[in-house]
Amino acid sequence: MSAHAWLIVALVVYFAAMIAIGVYAAVRTKSHKDYMLGGRNLPPAVAALSAGASDMSGWLVMGLPGAIYAAGLIEAWIAIGLTIGAYLNWRFVAPRLRAYTEVAGDAITIPSFFENRLRDRSRLLRVISAVIILVFFTLYVSSGMVAGGFFFESAFGGEYLVGMLLVGGVTLAYTLFGGFLGASFTDFVQGLMILAAVLVVPVMAVVALGGLGEVGTAISAEHFSMLGAAGLTGATAIAIVSSLAWGLGYFGQPHIIVRFMALRSAEEAKTARRIGMAWMILSLLGAVTAGFIGIAFFRVDGLANPETVILEMAQALMHPLVAGLVLSAVLAAIMSTISSQLIVTSSALVEDIYRVIVRTSPDQRILALLGRACVLVVAVVAMALALNPESTILELVGFAWAGFGAAFGPLILLSLFWRRLSAAGAIAGMVVGAVTVFVWPLLGTGLYEIVPGFALNLVVAVVVSRMTYRRETAVDDEFTRTGLILTGDAHATDGAEPPAPRT
Repeated sequence: MSAHAWLIVALVVYFAAMIAIGVYAAVRTKSHKDYMLGGRNLPPAVAALSAGASDMSGWLVMGLPGAIYAAGLIEAWIAIGLTIGAYLNWRFVAPRLRAYTEVAGDAITIPSFFENRLRDRSRLLRVISAVIILVFFTLYVSSGMVAGGFFFESAFGGEYLVGMLLVGGVTLAYTLFGGFLGASFTDFVQGLMILAAVLVVPVMAVVALGGLGEVGTAISAEHFSMLGAAGLTGATAIAIVSSLAWGLGYFGQPHIIVRFMALRSAEEAKTARRIGMAWMILSLLGAVTAGFIGIAFFRVDGLANPETVILEMAQALMHPLVAGLVLSAVLAAIMSTISSQLIVTSSALVEDIYRVIVRTSPDQRILALLGRACVLVVAVVAMALALNPESTILELVGFAWAGFGAAFGPLILLSLFWRRLSAAGAIAGMVVGAVTVFVWPLLGTGLYEIVPGFALNLVVAVVVSRMTYRRETAVDDEFTRTGLILTGDAHATDGAEPPAPRT
């Protein structure tokens, strides 16, 4: 068989495995809550790798190694910021959000949690949150499909349209039938594939070059500054702050923090944090190392596209079937993000728009069907947008990350840790944060828009809440009960049933 044929075999095996996992998840999905949140029964390892894989996307396997290959350690500031942000998110947000979303009306989406937590009887907070999710994620999903199409075209020698439809179609298939569990289980497998790719490829390259000593020698003196402290300190203060600020985005990413809500218990957040951070640190170190090894393997300017450094090393060093699996790992990174975003967008449509408009509570089976229909509609719209790749801006990934981080991040933190947050304060802060993300780039400061957006949201939410807060006993009780659950108080819920979900 030719090398190209082996690559296609690997791709077919990967696609078949993803669809099989989706079918398995579909068998385990019995209700609307199962479809949207896995019945709050996600094991720690699955939650951890699912959050990581849906977070990193193709940036980990292509973007980061390519940036290191082209520019050196100066590009590692984003990785440092993301690591800090992910740790803080797992350490402080994950356990409390898992407990609080169940206490506050068993909320299964972020918008419904905001409404239940703050008793927003106008329902405006829930609807605005859902609209933000719907708009950003539809375009975000389309960007992922464009990336998948371009990657299929360059790596497997196919046509863009065929690749985009394959990536979109397979992702839609296992997400449509398997729902949240399908997305999470496939994310788990995809996370393992990503980790294997970024660890094995650079090790094989070092061996092929004759060891670390030979690698160091092969990197010319003109590139030596890329390796040392100068590589990290050569950036401007604004560039460093902007890169580190990516970590702020974690607190407000719906497709990541929904994994916290799906854990089997708040106590298991600690185990998930350890697994998730180990995966993230190893993956980031492998990606950064691969970028540097690529300097020795190809020499700078030796690649037409620096982002293909891992892919090119894999094809040069491995059997075509194994190299095909490495290439599939890149698709895995892209598809894991798309599937997670499809589920969150579907939940926003069903839970936070449809159920607000239609006040009655439909049967769980009907809601599950509606959820699948919404996944299908959003995927079709995203694929239609991706038919013309020129109309889809791939830079929207960074923009959407800032948008979600600035609109939702401060409110997640305040709702979990500040008793006096009000619905009016949350609405005002969220709108200010989102608008700032749109307006700030027009000022040309060079500072990543998440920084002012996050800060202004926080300030406005606190100021308005202090002006409008009115104490409600039920809200105080839920806040207190959440704290007691996290401290392991066995009597935290004695004498009181959790409130019924508010629709």
